Amino acid sequence: MKEEKIIIIGGGPCGLSAAIELKRQGFEPLIIEKKNVANSIYHYPTHQTFFSSSEKLEIGQIPFISERQKPVRNEALTYYRTVADRTKLRINTYEKVLNMQSNPDGYHISTVDQNNIAHDYLTTYLVVATGYYDHPNRLDIPGESLPHVSHYFKEAHPFYNQNVVVIGGKNSAVDATLELEKAGAHVTVLYRGADYSSSVKPWILPNFEALVRHNKIQMVFNAEVQKITEEKVHYNIGEANYQAEADFVFAMVGYHPDHQFLKSIGINIDIETGRPEFNEATMETNISNVYISGVIAAGYNNNEIFIENGRHHGEQIAQHIAEKEQVR
Repeated sequence: MKEEKIIIIGGGPCGLSAAIELKRQGFEPLIIEKKNVANSIYHYPTHQTFFSSSEKLEIGQIPFISERQKPVRNEALTYYRTVADRTKLRINTYEKVLNMQSNPDGYHISTVDQNNIAHDYLTTYLVVATGYYDHPNRLDIPGESLPHVSHYFKEAHPFYNQNVVVIGGKNSAVDATLELEKAGAHVTVLYRGADYSSSVKPWILPNFEALVRHNKIQMVFNAEVQKITEEKVHYNIGEANYQAEADFVFAMVGYHPDHQFLKSIGINIDIETGRPEFNEATMETNISNVYISGVIAAGYNNNEIFIENGRHHGEQIAQHIAEKEQVR
């Protein structure tokens, strides 16, 4: 069994930030990441433009230089892997955490790497920075698991001249719809809200509304999706029943943290908000020496914490661990 002082689960921006801040306090944390650095960003749509400016995505006080006011996906991937390299972080990529158990000496973590080789660690401190993008919200309706239905959108080209239904009305749904329309898809958007979501990026909403007005996009409000078949999406508006032709369906209805993993560690989860129990000043959870960092702290409201504010959690965590170690 390998012994570590601090292990960070998750190699996204907030996990990297926590590792950098811990190094500044004199520690050498180990990051365990089930894929590669910034894996969630890698899975963003290829055209993705960030809501934040580049300086608000910076970590470790390392400048993020972008030729655009708001950087795009590939720039962010380049930046975060460059930061990981320059700060010489210890990262075990393609290694998945299977479970964690508490014992008198700390926390026992079991993992498996891409070659199916098992690893065991004993750590004093644990930082969970796993994000939420790997766990899409589900509609829980018949047909949701059909092969032409997806909860992720990558790029629009394959859907030229196809009937595509997008379920949802927030940023991910709007972004996907704009790209699909641009690529020549025939798009219908089904949204259960009565009007456009207030969370939609203000600089893209006017363009989206114009396309709806000119019937380039079919926008349906107050739509409650009932089931998906091989060729159609069935939905209700009030008591009336409707159908939309669908060669492909994108259910863009958000994502959530891995509550099962958090609960298995013993972290308390608020049933209504999905928020883990933690001290906002230190990011320490109700489990001693176990911390959370990033959007996972927001529970179901993933519009509350982004990279630009979640990146600061690492400073709080590092300072608190340093204080504990000095006492010892």
